[in-house]
Amino acid sequence: MITITLDAMGGDHAPAVTVHGAVWAARDFGVTVQLVGQSPIIEAELAKHKTDGLHLPIVPASQVIEMAEHPSSAVKNKKDSSMVVGVNQVKTGESQAFVTMGNSGGALAAALFGLGRIKGIKRPALGAVFPADTPAGYTLLIDAGANTDVKAEYLLQFALMGHHYVQRVTKIPQPRIGLLSTGEEEDKGNALVQEATPLLKQSGLNFIGNVEGKDIPAGLADVVVTDGFTGNVYLKGAEGVASMMMTLLKREVKARPLAMLGMVLARGALNALKKRLDYREFGGAVLLGVNGVTIIGHGRSDEYAIRNAIRVAKETVEQNVIGAIEAGLTSCLFLATN
Repeated sequence: MITITLDAMGGDHAPAVTVHGAVWAARDFGVTVQLVGQSPIIEAELAKHKTDGLHLPIVPASQVIEMAEHPSSAVKNKKDSSMVVGVNQVKTGESQAFVTMGNSGGALAAALFGLGRIKGIKRPALGAVFPADTPAGYTLLIDAGANTDVKAEYLLQFALMGHHYVQRVTKIPQPRIGLLSTGEEEDKGNALVQEATPLLKQSGLNFIGNVEGKDIPAGLADVVVTDGFTGNVYLKGAEGVASMMMTLLKREVKARPLAMLGMVLARGALNALKKRLDYREFGGAVLLGVNGVTIIGHGRSDEYAIRNAIRVAKETVEQNVIGAIEAGLTSCLFLATN
């Protein structure tokens, strides 16, 4: 049985929603979910649920890294925090993955300090799934916020990690890799894009060239590579637009009585659309490049998002994504000769 460690104290609505999500995931996916945090509080939340036959052990941790704390300082100073203790469970082999909805910078620091990087990887990166018209139903955007300033060689490694994640999880043999830029033409983009392009062309990956922001939901690439600053801005901007569109649609429909009838008739299609655009379906972003499976979700996550984050962790473990990245570092044509 796969064991997933969950930061029960992480997130805006913890521990109520984290414990609920853990119970839900343990029941649906047949995994053991370790709940890390302040034992009495977690026990009180568990008592609200039916847990017969489920594996939900509590791992005590007396401290919590709050959302407003400086990430690296908090990780160094709070050795008994749920984040640090949770990552250590993976490091010691007590579990196969760590999931948190807490301070994202703290999660990055805890994973980097506690697990270290995969040998050969210079910078870990966050891979976030974005709804798109691809065979998998989404595109992996990497980096989505771990590295604001990068070098071209880091983008090459992001592409490699994204390739192996999508290949393993979606079973696409040769995922299409796109480089996010201001135009499709090879001479477009900033100095970073210009420098990264020849590296990607020599990599042996299925590099299709530059893609624009509009091409991501259109599904032109299975993996879109960019720096963490650009990726995070794009992701949050797109989430805001999707939310605004749903709000405006409801407002305009309510203002037109006949449209309400159409809304009723189209309810099934609208619910399906809402589900495709719902970040909760994807659970969280996978931190690729550290030597242990780590999933980082939205602080505002509810129990359904947490359930799905645990599912993503389970899939990443089952598909041995870390092992694939390690092997890929030696087989990548460019990296093998540099």
